[in-house]
Amino acid sequence: MANTKQIEELKNILLERKDKITKNIQGSRDSIDSLKDSECKDDYDYAEVSSDSFKEGIIANQQITELKEIEDALKRIEKGTYGICEMCDESIAIGRLRAKPFAKFCTPCREIYEVEQ
Repeated sequence: MANTKQIEELKNILLERKDKITKNIQGSRDSIDSLKDSECKDDYDYAEVSSDSFKEGIIANQQITELKEIEDALKRIEKGTYGICEMCDESIAIGRLRAKPFAKFCTPCREIYEVEQ
């Protein structure tokens, strides 16, 4: 189980990542808005703008999902349940938390979860 110092370090990593993702999402939204406002002179321009908007949207959606996971992890820190597997109630290895600070399952339970999904 992660000790208080390790949890504080992981919390800082989560907060930094949250800030970065929030800025990235806003940047993606701004980029999509500017693409929508761009003038398309022909079908090639339209296809390029559509493709770029689609890519920006997919990236933003992935980051929104990660942002939600980070916010959930920060809530677990505040509640004192951070680092405890939501499936088996065992401690999540510190190595796993360092690799994925918003992990909510230990490695064996994550594998079960992935198979079931």
